[in-house]
Amino acid sequence: MENAMTHTEIAERQRWMGVLARAGEQLAAYEAPLKDADYRLIRAPEVGMTLVRGRMGGTGAAFNLGEMTVTRCVVRLGDGRTGYSYVAGRDKRHAELAALADAHLQGHDRSHWQALLIEPLARAQATRQAAEAAQTASTRVEFVTMVRGED
Repeated sequence: MENAMTHTEIAERQRWMGVLARAGEQLAAYEAPLKDADYRLIRAPEVGMTLVRGRMGGTGAAFNLGEMTVTRCVVRLGDGRTGYSYVAGRDKRHAELAALADAHLQGHDRSHWQALLIEPLARAQATRQAAEAAQTASTRVEFVTMVRGED
């Protein structure tokens, strides 16, 4: 079986794909280094819809929640590495840059791209998520049930 990925490699790629998908406009800051490569579009960025499924309580039977807009893109670098992206929304530029980043991250210079791109984006996302969690926690309301004595 050629090109088989280990569980560790799969988990690592899932992590960077998630970071890239959530990067949004932040990815634009890396456009120049990402595009500084010989590449071609295999599937130009295109907007479509996907069905979103959910589970009641996270453990119940799956149900169709609704549809959401996604943009996908596939690129191939000159050395044959292929990058893919699916991002929420209609941002074609984001989809192309995420696919380019995925392709670059699959090469021998993975650690360079991890340090340049993925780690700073992941830190920014973690900081933003912590700030949102703190803001949400500040509005938390505790409900107490009071029992009235029966005489």
